[in-house]
Amino acid sequence: MTLIPLHERGNTPFQQLLGYNASILKYWNKLSDEFEKDGRLSAKLKEEVRRTLAQKNGCLYCKAKGKPNPVDYDEKTAVCTGFAEAFLAGKGQTSPNVTAVLKEYLTDAEISELIAFICFTTASQYFGALMQLGEQQR
Repeated sequence: MTLIPLHERGNTPFQQLLGYNASILKYWNKLSDEFEKDGRLSAKLKEEVRRTLAQKNGCLYCKAKGKPNPVDYDEKTAVCTGFAEAFLAGKGQTSPNVTAVLKEYLTDAEISELIAFICFTTASQYFGALMQLGEQQR
């Protein structure tokens, strides 16, 4: 059971919890749609980062969408998901050694996209967790 009832506005239970605030829903969805596309980083890579974050960010709805699949990782995906793990372990703080690895494998534009994606995804997953959005709502 979610913290508040689902609103009729929105296509998913997550969106329906944002649906009480039409403007926030609109722009949250726009940013989400942008992140879901191939950008400097592929959509597939970002999905693996999302799955990595979901395992520890407390949103059962997000976690239910699947676990990371490291068997298929290329080097860049391994670096990005590793950075996400370091972010989670450090609660937002990462050591210079960790960021040095990012700079070895990613361009500045890719680093910017990755960190923006991690922050947005974490905010989304915290929202789902705080709203008590469960896997049964999928």
